[in-house]
Amino acid sequence: MGTLGDRFGRKLALQVGLVVFGAASIPAGFADSTTQLIVARAAQGIGGAMIMPSTLSVIVDIFPRAERPKAIGIWAGVSALGIPLGMVGGGWLLEHFSWGSVFLINAPVAIVALVSGQILVPESKDPAARRIDVIGAAISMATLTALIYTIIEAPGRGWLGSVSLAGFAGSLAGAAAFVWYELRTSEPMLDIRFFRNPRLSAGTVAVAIAFMAMLGLMFILTQYLQFVRGYTPLETGLRFVPMALGFMVGAPSSAALVNKLGTKKLMSAGLLIVAGIMLSLSFLTLTTPYWTIGLLLLALGIGMAWAMAPATDAVMAALPEEQAGVGSALNDTSRQIGGALGVGIFGSIFNSVYGSNVASAVAGLPEQAAAAAQNSIGAALQVAGGLGAAGEALNAASTAAFIDGLSVTFIVTAAIALIGGLFVFRFMPAQDITPDQLAARAVQHEEHVGIRGLVPIPVED
Repeated sequence: MGTLGDRFGRKLALQVGLVVFGAASIPAGFADSTTQLIVARAAQGIGGAMIMPSTLSVIVDIFPRAERPKAIGIWAGVSALGIPLGMVGGGWLLEHFSWGSVFLINAPVAIVALVSGQILVPESKDPAARRIDVIGAAISMATLTALIYTIIEAPGRGWLGSVSLAGFAGSLAGAAAFVWYELRTSEPMLDIRFFRNPRLSAGTVAVAIAFMAMLGLMFILTQYLQFVRGYTPLETGLRFVPMALGFMVGAPSSAALVNKLGTKKLMSAGLLIVAGIMLSLSFLTLTTPYWTIGLLLLALGIGMAWAMAPATDAVMAALPEEQAGVGSALNDTSRQIGGALGVGIFGSIFNSVYGSNVASAVAGLPEQAAAAAQNSIGAALQVAGGLGAAGEALNAASTAAFIDGLSVTFIVTAAIALIGGLFVFRFMPAQDITPDQLAARAVQHEEHVGIRGLVPIPVED
């Protein structure tokens, strides 16, 4: 969709995306079956794929390079802010209306955005747009579909199960085919040679890791606040507000800090803050006061904003401005893959620890009840509620198992964020490297070593 926006108009892609997303939200809200809901959500995904790349590419078109980091910082803060604020709004809607209301609310929001965009957003496109790379687009969609589906299904089918292994093998083969084809076609959808720019590579990794940590955290911490601490959906959503405040503080301030510290130092510091906060959250107990959790979430929001906003700017700066839609789509794809990995991998680790630790407590239950209780703490608490006095032991065991799973999972999350921070510090150059500069260095390097292809380009800090 980013490529289509570059070719036919970014404002057009944004407006069409808003129509598709808003219209698909209505059948999602009135769905009578999971099949209907999944189809409607897929249509929402198509609309979202038009909206997100267009928003960022419009910013690149409107703002000159000197002002762009601040604008992208605001964009990154608002886009990340939508996740915790969505939990607050969703919690309120669930307490007052049916579950479908969380989808129906999108329709009026889309209408407001549609009217505002028509008035405020200028049209822009690539003046020398290439033809649509249909084969590259098909390979990329098939590859990402296989990867995300495998990640989502792996916790239930087993990460080393035959279906999961086949899915990962197919994804790897698809990625190799995509790289091979894009390097050989005259008008690629995504010029793989751009990844020679370490700012693009490091920025993409940073965005993916930040969203991996954030979505993994929210998946587990939401259950902790509701099932372990007993908060309602609305109360749970409100307790994520400090993280939203952290985004509001961190994202706009990132541009000024980049000028003082440089992109490398700020992104590395952001990911190291994320690692430290995740490690601190691994010590949560049944009685941890909320003010402690709130302060940690505030710091986490700041750290994530300091990592994501400069990373997004680095990705966009590494591509020619006429291909802003492709760069924005690449940034959004790394966010989505990171989020899916966060829920899939961290959720799998958590479930493994939880299920193992609660196994002895459910051994005497009927098979169906034992399987449900071993699968999630929500089911365990429901089963315990129907056992009378005997349920108190299951309640205590499932809660303790949940805390154990949370601790192990957040330690692993901290380790991955730490590795990401070190990766960025090692490979992210301090200054911008424009596509023209990279091309000139590539020619010099190839002439020097006597080979061509996808080879590393030496870059000075």
